[in-house]
Amino acid sequence: MSSHFDASEFVDDDLHPAAAKSTFGSSSPAASPLGVGERKAPSREEVESKVNEMHQRLSELKTEQQRLERERAQLEETRRRQSEFSTGRQEMIQNLTRGVALLEEAEINLRRDAEQRARALAGMREALDKVVTLTQDHWNKENFEVELTRSLTVIDNARMEWNSARVKFGELTGNSPSAPGSSDAVSPGGSAPGGAPQGFPTNYAGLCKLGLAINWPLVVLGLAIFLMLWLRR
Repeated sequence: MSSHFDASEFVDDDLHPAAAKSTFGSSSPAASPLGVGERKAPSREEVESKVNEMHQRLSELKTEQQRLERERAQLEETRRRQSEFSTGRQEMIQNLTRGVALLEEAEINLRRDAEQRARALAGMREALDKVVTLTQDHWNKENFEVELTRSLTVIDNARMEWNSARVKFGELTGNSPSAPGSSDAVSPGGSAPGGAPQGFPTNYAGLCKLGLAINWPLVVLGLAIFLMLWLRR
């Protein structure tokens, strides 16, 4: 019986050096792994450097934060001032517009009142001068009636001027003057808001007294003429 055929017996090792080297290499110790230095623990100097670097970055971030906070505060202050400007401008426009209108109306009323007082003052001065010049020194029998009639007319006109001024101006009757433009102020024609002149009587008795006060010079003049005619008989 023939023996089993072994192919390795006929292989020449000189013809296959690579295989021999591979076989030789497999029996050598395992090679050292790569990157051993990368897995090495960091040194103290490296840690200190990293810590200093982190501190530096934190300091820079804090500085940047402070700068941003200052900018934000400036922007908020600018926004507040802009809002204050807008609100204050609108408020002052409304207040000043209303104030100008009120003062203009008050000025018109004061001017009107001053004009009325000036006219009343001029009329009273003129009436006073006329009354002061009245005298009986140059009266005689020939001009007695004429001078008496003229003098009574002057006095009657002066009384009307006085009564008109008393109606218009309360200080002439001892009352405090009314403020121009108020609800109790006298109108330019001397009328109260109700339509009747201020101080003018509204009842019948008051009207009779007023009529007698105005017309009594005529009554006296008529009586004087009647007596003179009666005495000449």
